Amino acid sequence: MPEERPIDPGVRIGHVHLKVSDLERALAFYSGVLGFELTQRYGTSAAFLSAGGYHHHIGLNTWESRGGDPPPPGTTGLYHAAILYPTRAALADALRRLLAASIPLQGASDHGVSEALYLSDPDGNGLELYWDRPPEEWPRTASGDLAMFTRPLDLQGLLREDAG
Repeated sequence: MPEERPIDPGVRIGHVHLKVSDLERALAFYSGVLGFELTQRYGTSAAFLSAGGYHHHIGLNTWESRGGDPPPPGTTGLYHAAILYPTRAALADALRRLLAASIPLQGASDHGVSEALYLSDPDGNGLELYWDRPPEEWPRTASGDLAMFTRPLDLQGLLREDAG
């Protein structure tokens, strides 16, 4: 058995690449609603989007999925991709964008360490839009262990957050 040791703490998940059935519809959602910027496009079959000038955070393609259906319930695959917002105000802006586009939420939770919005993209891919509280604010047990929880998120309180 290989030696068990922690992964390098600098490792990060860099991007998600999704199979979509309709590239234009996916671009309208990820760029038009969420506000990601198109960084590169491969004709009518693929596109790459980012925040802040990175090469890409999200890849979209129809190479194997043009016109396809989402996987049915009860099958394996991606549960959701999580998009980390830098501040609570930025998450509030995301919520305002979703509401303006009439995109329904499937859930909204306060996890103690983070606040999260849950939804599906137009192809049924699960998304979590969230921000992390500073680590010094994370809930802990008396012995110092992490004590995450799931409670309803106060959406009205989030909407009162100043977008700056």
